[in-house]
Amino acid sequence: MDERRTVKVSKYLSKHLRHQPERIGLTLDQGGWVEIDTLMAAARAHGFRFTREELDHVVAHNDKKRFAVDGTRIRASQGHSVEVDLGLSAATPPPYLYHGTVARFLDAIRAEGLRPMNRHDVHLSADRETATRVGARRGRPVVLPVDAGAMHRDGHGFRVSANGVWLTEAVPPRYLRFPEGH
Repeated sequence: MDERRTVKVSKYLSKHLRHQPERIGLTLDQGGWVEIDTLMAAARAHGFRFTREELDHVVAHNDKKRFAVDGTRIRASQGHSVEVDLGLSAATPPPYLYHGTVARFLDAIRAEGLRPMNRHDVHLSADRETATRVGARRGRPVVLPVDAGAMHRDGHGFRVSANGVWLTEAVPPRYLRFPEGH
């Protein structure tokens, strides 16, 4: 499967498993799961065909492990804008987590901190390299260290998804470290 096709199928899955399942007639269960056969039939009925082999390839080779398969079901690992309960338990974060962004958002982040925007949670990375890749999707990346240890001590909750993305409701500005010159 070539890279362009992989990306196309991945984006299609993200759109319909995270944000707009109803657009193709899907109903996710409370945990965000849907039967793979149901997903494939709905996609086909709406003019987007992919094979089970293509789906398995996307799940196995997605660099961010965006999707999880459990037997005959599939779901997005995190990042939903539709209401789902991923069943993630509270977790103790490492002392620092990281958020990748770009310079044009820094003034708003300084004023308001990190907010989930159209998602349920703020997404944080366990390492700078991952946060750099996340930020680079929107331009020249700026990586903000998050004092997750202090947040946790102050009562902020954290969860970690199956693919290693750390989730929290919001990050107030006082827990962020801004790089010199930004």
